[in-house]
Amino acid sequence: MLEIVEKLLVLQDCDRRIARLKGELARIEPERQTLKAKAATAQTAVETSKHRVKQFETERKELELEVESKKREIERYSLQQFETRRNEEYRALQHEIDACKQTIVKVEDRELDLMEQVELVQKAIVAANKAVAETGKLVETEVAVLGAREVNLQKELAELEARRGDLASSVEENTRARYERLFKFKGDNVVVGVQHGVCGGCHMRLPPQLMVHCQAQLEIVMCPNCGRILYYTRDMDLAVAE
Repeated sequence: MLEIVEKLLVLQDCDRRIARLKGELARIEPERQTLKAKAATAQTAVETSKHRVKQFETERKELELEVESKKREIERYSLQQFETRRNEEYRALQHEIDACKQTIVKVEDRELDLMEQVELVQKAIVAANKAVAETGKLVETEVAVLGAREVNLQKELAELEARRGDLASSVEENTRARYERLFKFKGDNVVVGVQHGVCGGCHMRLPPQLMVHCQAQLEIVMCPNCGRILYYTRDMDLAVAE
């Protein structure tokens, strides 16, 4: 194998590892935000339940005021009954008193319903607070793990990038530029072997004369179909697959 091709293969392997590390690093922040959002969601559930309790309490106080108002109306109608001497007016006042009592019954039923709902929500708050504590600990642990992983990846990436600089500097400038251009547009598989008469990158059949040049290993050979850099080793089979 040509020395320059060997260098390009080592450089390609380094670039692949760098790309993988950058990909892993790029996923860390979204993972961290997802974890924090999970904790925030748990806390939001608590706040929502507390808000519901406040709404129920506000409604219950309004109902209490309504009951007091109806009781005062009953007292007023009862006093008017005591003072009137007309049966028709007495019956009308009694109708109003009965209506007030019916309203009080309905309001008090609603108050009981609210008290039951408040009790249920308060139980939900206790459970939600427990979930917040558990989720918070889990998120804190996982965020710490992510942070440590991020530090390690950044360290490994820095070492690889430094090594990559040395590897790249050992490759002739024009060849390196061609390789880097291919790597940018073709992905991380640009220095490829020849197997069964096809390019290891685009998998298109190669002309017989080109395979002879690959086998001779006298110069860099490019795939005429995709432009990738080709190489041959003794363990590769040049025979075209049937």
